[in-house]
Amino acid sequence: MSDQIKHECGIALIRLLKPLSYYKEKYGTWKYGLNKLYLLMEKQHNRGQDGAGAVCVKDHLAPGSTYINRYRSIQQNPIKDIFDRINKPLKKAIRKGTDVNDCEWAYQNYPFAGELYLGHLRYGTFGKNSIEFVHPVMRQNNWRSRNLVLAGNFNLTNTDELFEVLVDLGQHPKAYTDTVTALEKVGHFLDEENQLLFRQYKNEGYQNNEISPLIESNLDIRNILERATKDWDGGYAMAGLIGHGDAFVVRDPWGIRPAHYYANDEIVVVASERPVIQTAMNVQWNEVHEIEPGEALIIKKKGEVKHEMVRPPHKRTSCSFERIYFSRGSDRNIYNERKELGRLISPAILKAVDYDFINTVFSFIPNTSETAFYGMLEGVRSYLTNWKIDELKKKNGSLTNADIKKIISFEPRVEKIAIKDVKLRTFIADDASRDDLVAHVYDVTYGVIKNGVDTLVVIDDSIVRGTTLKNSILRILGRLHPKKIIVVSSAPQIRYPDCYGIDMAQLDKFIAFNAAITLLKETGRESVIDEVYQKCKEQQNLPKEEMVNYVREIYRPFTAEQISAKISELLKPDECLSEVEIVYQSVENLHKACPNDTGDWYFTGNYPTPGGNRVVNSSFINYIEGKHKRAY
Repeated sequence: MSDQIKHECGIALIRLLKPLSYYKEKYGTWKYGLNKLYLLMEKQHNRGQDGAGAVCVKDHLAPGSTYINRYRSIQQNPIKDIFDRINKPLKKAIRKGTDVNDCEWAYQNYPFAGELYLGHLRYGTFGKNSIEFVHPVMRQNNWRSRNLVLAGNFNLTNTDELFEVLVDLGQHPKAYTDTVTALEKVGHFLDEENQLLFRQYKNEGYQNNEISPLIESNLDIRNILERATKDWDGGYAMAGLIGHGDAFVVRDPWGIRPAHYYANDEIVVVASERPVIQTAMNVQWNEVHEIEPGEALIIKKKGEVKHEMVRPPHKRTSCSFERIYFSRGSDRNIYNERKELGRLISPAILKAVDYDFINTVFSFIPNTSETAFYGMLEGVRSYLTNWKIDELKKKNGSLTNADIKKIISFEPRVEKIAIKDVKLRTFIADDASRDDLVAHVYDVTYGVIKNGVDTLVVIDDSIVRGTTLKNSILRILGRLHPKKIIVVSSAPQIRYPDCYGIDMAQLDKFIAFNAAITLLKETGRESVIDEVYQKCKEQQNLPKEEMVNYVREIYRPFTAEQISAKISELLKPDECLSEVEIVYQSVENLHKACPNDTGDWYFTGNYPTPGGNRVVNSSFINYIEGKHKRAY
């Protein structure tokens, strides 16, 4: 993606089902679980680079020993920083001559030798990049079964409502964020479950020191999660550890945020992405399973793994942006879907170049659009195959060997034109230098474009703001002096804010929205803007369940092609002498390519939860009133 947007987060949970000595004997090290945690986090570093954290829980230490240990970091390379700190006590012990391979010594003395691990990678969509915002977050207590650790990939749209619920319960939350709200909500019902069981066993005549193990064995995690998530509006994949050794991962009932797991008789592994588990555990695609929408994967202290329905599942609307861009392309299905996105848009591309293969060069904007590029080429070559058949049929019997060779060897011109200079970004510091340096993030291959003759086609995953496209890519491509530059987006026009985990909350940041507003003004329809504003204001204080997405009316007077044409005009740099055209994927083709992940609210405004309509409503009001802030 040419536009850099912050998005998502990544989770990694590991539950060892055997004693550490088992892994030492079978795999040569008791660090088997810790090593897997490192792999899972490193393989998901694409999901979060603002910060990272890791927690280890030991489930059978004697009282007086620290059984929950946590490290968090917001350093430039947070995963490395965390594991350097995790490994530091081992290096110190080795210098003292300690046998650090001894499992019992490690369990008693090394903070990260345990049965339960939880890792998190953060991309901040809200709040400063402070250590306080980095997961895992903790709620501590002297009772092991009341200690709670949470880490998630989520955004809740109704934090204000949930905050008031906590206040009504008598709590005094320390911050007004969805992370604190979720932690305290789960923690409240964890406390209630503990108290309920305590009273039950007390009435049955058990002594206090006998009650704690009974509570730990019989905590109803499903009931806790069912009550805690009852009013949550948003997308979430939430992982949690409880101090005595229970663990869980719960997924939103719409399946917006992803979560996958693998389990055998040695280990349970959960991560945000399937191929990450495949790589870390060396298992096949069909051995890794998806946690279903509304479901909780619950791992009890004794190793029992259960699937419990926590929320009634709604119509599945998994995030299609996961398929287009966010997730690793090494997943079998995602790879094929991205190729299909490229293939499906090839007819529109061929129309845009007027089927002139001789004077057209096909390329892509690195790096994540490469798979869609292969699909686009498949579509182009499929057209050419049919053309070759027709040519051979038309001239049957009159072709020389040279003519036949010329026809069957004809191929689209393919070149690697744009080259991303990844290292350059690390040097962008002061504002005065930023714009000039951003313009040089991409370099180009010179000498393959015929000046004023060739059309250059480059495909991108999606175009959100268009800033990098205008300030960098199109300027640099223009230096090659093509007759025309066609930028292809394998995703449809992004028109509406996201509120389920991606940093796309302000309408005026979207080039499609700005194009529609410009068209309304140019065509004398400014009254539409005022009417939408009034409708949004009138429903501002309604319950979110009664709100309507009136922002759709901003786009209604125009076709997708008209908006694309205006986007082309807005993004063309003044110094670029080439004609510029932007070609977008259609929503219909998106659903053909990604049939199982139909979440398309950023393209269509069809939000799966009521909170989405409230967010788009607030975002438009903020735009009109000049308030540059998040809409939820």
